[in-house]
Amino acid sequence: MTRAKRRWLPALLIPLALALAVLTGSVQAGATVSLPPKTADEVLAMIARTQVREFSGTLQQTAELGLPDITSSAPGITPAAGTALEFLAGSHTARVFVGDPTKARLQVMDAMAERDLIVNGKDAWFYNSADNSATHLQVPKSGAPTETLPNKPTLPTPEALASRFLAAVDAGTEVTVGEASSVAGRSAYRLNLAPKDPGTLVASVSIDVDSETGFPLGVHVQAKNQADPAYSLAFTDLSLSAPDPGLFQFTPPAGSTVTTKVLPARPTPVPDADASAKAPSPHGTRVSGEGWGSIVVLPAAAVPAGLTSNPQISQMLQSVSGGRALTSSLVSVLILDDGRVLAGLVPLERLQSAAAAQ
Repeated sequence: MTRAKRRWLPALLIPLALALAVLTGSVQAGATVSLPPKTADEVLAMIARTQVREFSGTLQQTAELGLPDITSSAPGITPAAGTALEFLAGSHTARVFVGDPTKARLQVMDAMAERDLIVNGKDAWFYNSADNSATHLQVPKSGAPTETLPNKPTLPTPEALASRFLAAVDAGTEVTVGEASSVAGRSAYRLNLAPKDPGTLVASVSIDVDSETGFPLGVHVQAKNQADPAYSLAFTDLSLSAPDPGLFQFTPPAGSTVTTKVLPARPTPVPDADASAKAPSPHGTRVSGEGWGSIVVLPAAAVPAGLTSNPQISQMLQSVSGGRALTSSLVSVLILDDGRVLAGLVPLERLQSAAAAQ
């Protein structure tokens, strides 16, 4: 799998991945504002030059993917599982705080509870007030004194989401600048990405870019044949000041159930300029096709454990020839009887054709 194809993997499954990871965040931009005109290349350069590294704010996510209703009270569905896929529908609010590169906090605001993810150097906590439970992740004691958590989670911010789409821009994408607007009280340019591939479910991706700093303030994904955005993530308020350091300290509340997990030691890297090109895809995972019409193909060995046995996911699947499928206005997933999984920003029929051709 080439680097160009591999970079599509995060963008292809964004709505599903956000839900399965219990992450959140979007609203439409506000009133039109007047800004000096800029070309698409100039707005792209603003994003590339942004120096915003510390910030805090409120995020709102809206997902209208046209998925079937999920019944969290069905037999076999635990309360924890019932909270995971809820982010695939409706609106959700979260607070996000980002300090230096080793400090971040996400607070997902539920109707009657709160979930917190806190990352601080060698430690990470996940706390759920609904059942007063906390999970503590630690770097192994044998690690280097300066070692921090490997693979620190990327918080669901417009900047993180925008970077995934922008990394995938190629000759198959038309990039233009739309009307400027106001987002979270800040004036913003709107960068529009429009796929040229008629076979993708995506009509366009719009990125609201702060006119002062180049920091992405919102991302809106429009599906074909759907009036409202299928998925959007944006700030409703934003501060570009460094958050209070105390926000990255966490002590489990009295009476909470605490589980501690020590992460495996990070392997010693072996210098190799061509390592990325030589490294095989995990378990044979590959990408079929190009650009917006790319299809991720996972062999049975690469499919996450429990994907097909999760009762809540099973509610969303429909029986099709040769397996089961999840279809939405943006993403299609095909789970074959032989254990393979195909997914992409394409209609189900294209996944079935790709499966039959292998």
